[in-house]
Formats: sequence, C-alpha cells, structure tokens
Amino acid sequence: MNSPVYQTVIVGGGFAGLFTALHLAHEHYPRSVILIDKDERFCFKPLLYEYFDGEMDTFQVVPRFSELLKGSGVIFVQDTVQSIDLHQREVKLTSGNSYNYSNLVLALGSVTGYHQVEGANVNAFPFWTQADAIALERHLRDCLHKAVQTEDLEQRRKLLTVVIVGGGASGVEMAATLADFLPHWYSALGGNSSEIRVVLLNHGKEILDGDINNPLREIAERELNKRAVPIEMIVEAEATAIGSTSIQYKRNDQIETLATHTTVWTAGTSTHPLIKDLPIPKEHRDRRDRPLVTPTLQLLDFPEVFVGGDCAAVQDNSLPPTAQVAYQQGANIAHNLKAIALGEELKPVKVNIRGTLLKLGINDAAANLFNVFEVAGESGHLIRQGTYLTLLPTPIHDFKATTEWVDEEIFHHHLDPHDVGKKVVQAAEIVGAGVVGILAARKLLKMLGDEDKKE
Repeated sequence: MNSPVYQTVIVGGGFAGLFTALHLAHEHYPRSVILIDKDERFCFKPLLYEYFDGEMDTFQVVPRFSELLKGSGVIFVQDTVQSIDLHQREVKLTSGNSYNYSNLVLALGSVTGYHQVEGANVNAFPFWTQADAIALERHLRDCLHKAVQTEDLEQRRKLLTVVIVGGGASGVEMAATLADFLPHWYSALGGNSSEIRVVLLNHGKEILDGDINNPLREIAERELNKRAVPIEMIVEAEATAIGSTSIQYKRNDQIETLATHTTVWTAGTSTHPLIKDLPIPKEHRDRRDRPLVTPTLQLLDFPEVFVGGDCAAVQDNSLPPTAQVAYQQGANIAHNLKAIALGEELKPVKVNIRGTLLKLGINDAAANLFNVFEVAGESGHLIRQGTYLTLLPTPIHDFKATTEWVDEEIFHHHLDPHDVGKKVVQAAEIVGAGVVGILAARKLLKMLGDEDKKE
C-alpha cells in the first residue's frame, strides 16, 4: 500500500494561485507546496495597459515567478498541465512529469472567448498576457511605419484604424489607452495624428452594461471624449466576422464592413478547458460551466480540492472576476489549507469589494470607492496606481508591516479627519493601503487643497 502524500499542488499562477502560495509561506504551512504555471512570469493583468504603453517596466508588471517565490520554500514548476485526475489525486504535465497531492488548488483563471465569431481566433488580437501585449505593440508600430510611408489614402486609413470589440471594462480601458498614445507614436514618425481612428464596437446599447464598473459609466463616457483623438462608438453592433483587413458586424439587421488592419478582441472570456474536463456533474456547475464551490471554496464532490479566482462559482454568492476578489480568495484558501493540516475548523471566505478602478487613458482613471466616492482624472489615476502598486506580490508581508507603521504615524496623526475633502483622501488610502497609497493620497490631498484655493 502506498504511503499518503502530504503536499499541496497549486495549478495556475494568477492572483488566486500566487497569493495562496505566498500566504502559505508566510503562515509557515507545514506541508510542501508546488506551484505550476505554463509561463515563466506572473502577469499583473490590471497593469498590463501600463506595460503595453510604456508607463511601467517589465519587472513591475510581469515579474518572474522564481523571483517572487525566492526564499518562500514554494517549489515553482514551469510546465503545462495536461490533465487533472481528481479520483487519483494526480496532476499530469505535458513534460511527462506528474504530481500527487493531498490538497489541490485550482486557480487557472479563464481564457479568451471568441463566441464562434468567424476569424476572430485567427485575426483578432487578444489582450490577456505579456505575449499578447508584445504582439499587439509590434503590430501597431508596424502599421504606423507603413502608414507614414504610403501615399495611398485608402491604405493609410486602414492602417491607422483600430477597432476594439467589446464595451466592457477591458474594451473601454484599451480604447482609452490607444486613443492617447497612438497619436504620440504616429506624430513622432512625422505623421498627422488626427488621422488615427479608434473605434469601440459594443454589442449593447451602453458601455459597461452589466459590469461591476457600471456606476462609472457616465464618468467613463465623459473621459473617453477627452482623449488625444476622439473615440468613435458603434453600439448595438454584433461582430460577425473578422478578417486580416476588415471586420464585419450586424447592426439594425444589416451587415456592415469596417476596413481595418487591427482588431483587438475584449469581448468576453470562457471557462478554462481543464476546468471543463473535470469529472464534475452538470448540476454542480453554473451556467458558464464553472464548478460550484462551498463558502470555504471547496469542490462539492472533492473537498480536498479548493478553487479560486475566475474559474470558481461560489454557491449563492456571485462575485465579479476581478483581481481584488482573487487576491482575497488566495489568502483565505491559504488559511483553510493550514487549518486542514493542523486539524482546525475551516472558515467561510469573506470577500470585501472595496471599489472599482477603471483606466481611462494615460494619467487618467476613474475610481468608485465603496460606492461612496467617485473620483476621475488625475486624482483617479493616482488612486488606481496607489491601489494596484501596493498589491504587487513582492515580499508582501515584511513590506506591509512597515507600511502599516508609516500609515499610522504619518497619515492618521497628521490629517484632519473632519474635512470632507480629506475624507476622499482617507478612502483612497484605505483602498491603496501602504506607502504607495499614502504618497498617492498625499498628492491628491494637495490637489484638493489647490482646488479649494481656486474656489
């Protein structure tokens, strides 16, 4: 008889998977931990736009797992998972290696969903990984170089037209980013920046419809009009086919064609194939084919397996597929794994939605803080940057110990809590707790003070 295996295997190094591993290391988890991901680097997806347009560096947005996990005791395996056998408690890799587990954490996230639109998976550019960002940047730079060299007006118009499919948060953020920096790129080449055309194609009547960022819709629409080139919105339009030099869409029962060399796909996601292949009955899945999990994030039929992030559907608790949700779930999964190892009681996972953050161009964003405050423009940008930078998974726990002290000594002892304007700053500080959050908040405080003087 084989002796039992006491080790935890984490499949997927996104927010839920990586932060489960980091918190297990911090809590001195008594069992070995293996983190498996097909990529060499962690991708901080909310800041991928900053990496794409050059606002932030590689080491900030896409750091290596080996660097993040150095000294943690977590074993990182760069490989692709071939199959997961829940009955035999085994994870098989394409390299031929396999790992048995006493506990498994599934944090595979989701994949780009093309909804069977003809040519989308071949001709449209996804924006999900570092490789996607690099491929899109190279393509756009190539288009701009060709455009500045051609005398053919029709050809130049195609090269300078970019279509973003999907009016959710990703589509809005992509459109705003492109509308700000593409004109700068083209001007630097000697081109006429006003020739740049950015089109947002949305299936619904309104952008951000049904999205967690919907409360920010009016701000987003206003800020999108302030970009370096105006963003054209085509609403109630369903993409039907995407070619290398055009996109077809259906609107008012008519098929229309838009000439473009660049179509960016941000129109939704699908459940990861490995999750679909798990031996979980249909009645234990949601309508998107994701497995239902208990309030402690365990599979209904396999309680030794935890599922977090985009690939989990918590029973009777609908959660948005955002970084802040996955980040908090990772910490809670780690707590419950340690509880199992020590024979202690597990606790239901509690996720605190602190607000929403939406990038709306270079140095521009909107923030909804606890559904109480809405901040836009540079102030929103500072809050967004401060919030996300404090979540970067560098040696987080020692860093936070220091920042909590700075928070208490500088922020709470030196700010008047009764001023209404300053309460906005305090809310920002709560969202972006830590040194970076404080610095962002202090600059915001100065800006608010300058505005008061003007008034």
